[in-house]
Amino acid sequence: MFHKAERRQAKLRLALCGAAGSGKTYSALLIAQGLVPNGKIAMIDTERGSGELYADLTAYDIAPLQPPYTPDRYIELIRNAQHDHYDILIIDSLSHAWNGEGGILDMHSNVTATSKQNSFFAWNTVTPKHNALIDAIIGADLNVIVTMRTKTAYDIVENNKGKKEPVKIGLAPIQRDGVEYEFTTIMELAVERHIATASKDRTGLFNGQHFIPTVATGIALREWLTTGIEPNTVNQSQLTELLNTVSTIENVTALSDWWRQHSANISDLTMTDRELLRIRCAHHKRTLIDREAMMTVHSNGLDSDMSLNH
Repeated sequence: MFHKAERRQAKLRLALCGAAGSGKTYSALLIAQGLVPNGKIAMIDTERGSGELYADLTAYDIAPLQPPYTPDRYIELIRNAQHDHYDILIIDSLSHAWNGEGGILDMHSNVTATSKQNSFFAWNTVTPKHNALIDAIIGADLNVIVTMRTKTAYDIVENNKGKKEPVKIGLAPIQRDGVEYEFTTIMELAVERHIATASKDRTGLFNGQHFIPTVATGIALREWLTTGIEPNTVNQSQLTELLNTVSTIENVTALSDWWRQHSANISDLTMTDRELLRIRCAHHKRTLIDREAMMTVHSNGLDSDMSLNH
């Protein structure tokens, strides 16, 4: 079903990535000020109280999140932020949900250790938990900024005095591979002067630029996000129903058939909502493929054992 492409108003999905000391939390608060002037700002603080160090910068509410950093606890706080009608939520940081105590890697290790599943099979249990968290972020009815730590490394560079010195640099974000596809814009922050570079930017505002994030950055994003057709709020309940149905589909063939059968309803959604649904289906499809592959391997193993016994 083809229709004229139209850009609609949307909510921000921004990721700020950087090594320790690159200014992720500070930058997030500055951007939030420009994005929602006089709006309500909420922050999930996994950094053991460091999120309150900038209380003099602007007004915001904070929810400390202590271990375990399970996806369910993040999801609960995201839903609470929506329920309390915050305009923007800062998740500082999302990396803890991956490699922190009780996070995805920890859950995977526990499933592997306490069941007969090997490391590969254990992902069948853990991956849906991670997908549910990503779905909660991209489906939230408020602006979201997440910070992510990067794997830290050092490089030897020549300083302005001509001497060699080690400099801390950031690498890939500490999260599941591919998570960057879920965000509208990703900014990588350098420790040196907190310079930001957009490694991905669907807005087109920051391509090729190297800059220090300020309140003006948030203002520019607000102007871009609010330029376009008003979102069709009538279809929000329809989107929720479609999203909830996807997780109940039990195989890839049925998922493809479901998409075709509901193509008319899907085409009625806004561009942003269709993208949310597409991402949810892609997550679920990957889970189903992994599950089917595991079942095949397990079945082949049983067949092999039976042939040996005979």
